[in-house]
Amino acid sequence: MGIALSIRACLAGHRVQFRTATEWVAALAEAQRQGRLEDELRRLERIPLLVVDEVGYIPFDPQAANLMFMLVSRRYERASMIVTSNKPFSAWGEIFGDDVVAAAMIDRLVHHAEIVALKGDSYRLKDRDLARGAPAEN
Repeated sequence: MGIALSIRACLAGHRVQFRTATEWVAALAEAQRQGRLEDELRRLERIPLLVVDEVGYIPFDPQAANLMFMLVSRRYERASMIVTSNKPFSAWGEIFGDDVVAAAMIDRLVHHAEIVALKGDSYRLKDRDLARGAPAEN
């Protein structure tokens, strides 16, 4: 869904940047190592829509959690974000290794948000018979 919304935003003339949560953290960590984290965060503030995909796919160490919090905080009430996750907010404390950081991040994300909760089977697995590991016969 994040990709589809990103494409629609691009077609409407908006600039969009899309990365997985792990890729965002890696990019911010690299900027921090190079002493240009503040410049990178300022640059990202000027992009109307950032997409952070797969939050919770892997847990974050404290530095990564802090970088993700900085990204969310800098965009709060300034620019839009789409964040996708297959984990409920109640599990974000474990993902970010800190309930307080997770709560602060969630607070900023949901304040002006439209939350879309999808239910059902994975679209990627729709033609699979998981018991056999092969495509289902029609």
